[in-house]
Order: sequence, then structure tokens, then C-alpha cells
Amino acid sequence: MGQGNETVVTEFILEGFSGLNQRLQLFLSLVFLLIYLTTVMGNATIIFLVCVDNRLQIPMYFFIGNLAFLEICFTSCTSIKLLVILSSGRRTISVSACFVQSYFYFALGCTELILLVVMSFDRYLAICQPLHYAAIMTQQLCMLLVVAAWVAGFTFMSYHLVLLSKLTFCGSNKIQHFFCDNSPLFQLSCSDTNLLWRIGSVLILFILLGSLCLTLSSYVCILFCILRMPSRRKKAFATCSSHLTSLAIAFGSCLDLYSHPSERVSLETNKLVALLNTVLYPFLNPFIYSLRNKLVVLVLKDAIAHATAQLFPQSRCISGQ
Repeated sequence: MGQGNETVVTEFILEGFSGLNQRLQLFLSLVFLLIYLTTVMGNATIIFLVCVDNRLQIPMYFFIGNLAFLEICFTSCTSIKLLVILSSGRRTISVSACFVQSYFYFALGCTELILLVVMSFDRYLAICQPLHYAAIMTQQLCMLLVVAAWVAGFTFMSYHLVLLSKLTFCGSNKIQHFFCDNSPLFQLSCSDTNLLWRIGSVLILFILLGSLCLTLSSYVCILFCILRMPSRRKKAFATCSSHLTSLAIAFGSCLDLYSHPSERVSLETNKLVALLNTVLYPFLNPFIYSLRNKLVVLVLKDAIAHATAQLFPQSRCISGQ
């Protein structure tokens, strides 16, 4: 193929949900905006509480705070463009910006999977090895694990940019998706993508299945451990069930998205499943991991009470009288 044909496409058009009428798209933009703002505010609140309150400055909440920051970055990577598409109809994105979005989507997603493994290991130590927990999970180790998760996630996914750089686009520039995911990009390319898709799928599935096995191994050990603790069984089961629900959404949606050959992927189904991964999952995480926790709720109430007292000192004096 000639060089001229390979450089024709300089920007893509993200079709998003163009099949819907304009009013419905505007309604969806308001719904997704509300979800996005709630996700950002919920996760930002958790980060703030973990940073300012000594009661939450322990390994479990340190990891949850990092997960909250990661969720803000991850959902912003795709949701902001989705909101622009639905609300204003501006669907164009340059090829370089598309590749950057795709890289950060996969890099942040990979980092989150590794961080979930770290968090499950932390819970295993806290529940099954409580006497050794403080000696093992030191501040230095926690910091090292978080840094390692970020470095590993972005390093593992550096191959993704290499794969994208080998694609050529010389025909249609319409991406049947709301962000630059693998399947629509590979289907749009005029290159022979079979080998590239197989390499990408193997690496993604290796990371997915590896992190899934390690995470489930920790929770299986936790399950057997709490079965021997009748007094704490109900609380532990409630916590683990909510965590496993969150993990089922995350890993289930990823496996559905990236375990099939690109030519067999239904892009309409792909878009709906991707919404679970990029919108619903980050929205649920603050509630599952933090805002259902009694200590977090107590710290939040204390913070609200303190802020209210600072803003309205007279009401505090009157209530004291």
C-alpha cells in the first residue's frame, strides 16, 4: 500500500451512540454527567479523609485512597469525551489523541488490577495473619507496593503504543465506539491485524487472568479463615460479598471485552459492556470500599460537623447554651 494512502486519516470520528435521537443523547449526557460528578466527588472525599484524619492513616485506607485517585483518572479518561460527544455532538479526535487515550485507558486499567491484587493481599494479612500484620505491612512496604503497581501498569501497557503505531488507517475514519478501544481501532485499520490482535489479547488476558487468580486466591483464603471465626463471620461475609460484586463487574466486563477476536466482536454490545467498565464500576467503588465502612462514615460525619462549626460558629454557641 502506498505511503500516501497510509497517511490519509489524520483524525477519527467517535460515533458514540449516534443511533439515538438528539433528545435521548442529551438526557444521557445529563445522567452520565451526574454519575461522573458523583464518582469524582465520592472518590475525592475519600482521598481527603484519608489524608487529614489519623484514624484512616493505616494500610487498608492508604490503598483505598490510592484506588480512589486511580478511579478518578480512569473514568475521566473516557467519560469527559463521552459527555462532549453526547452534549455537543463534537465527535472528532486526532489520531495521536486517540492513541494517547487508548494507552492511558489500558495503563490505568492494568494499574488498577494490580492494585486490587495488593489490596486483597492486605486484607488476607489483616484477617488471617493479624499478629504479623503490623510487622509486615509497614509504611515503606505500602508505598513500595503502590509505586510498583503504577510503574508496572504503565510499563506493561507500553507495548500497546507499539501495537497502535503499527496500524495504518487509509479508509473510513468512523470509530463505532465512544472511546478509542482496541476492537473498533483494529476493525477500522487497513493493516493485517491478526497477529497484532493475538499479541495484544495474550498480554491483556495474561494480566487479567493473573490478577484475577491472585485476587481470588486471597479471598478464598479469607473465606476459609472467617469460617473459623463465628463472632465476626456475618460482618466479614458482608464485606467480602460487596468486594466480590465489585470485582465481578471489573473482571467480568474486561474478560468480555478482550477475550474475543476483533472480527467477532459486536461493537454495539462492546459499547454497553464498556459502560459498565468505565462508568458504573468507578461509580460504585466509593460506596463498596469506603462509604459503607462505619469508620469512614464516622470520620465523614466528624469532618462535616467540624466544617459546619467553622462556617457557622454562632449556631455552635447557641447549641452549647
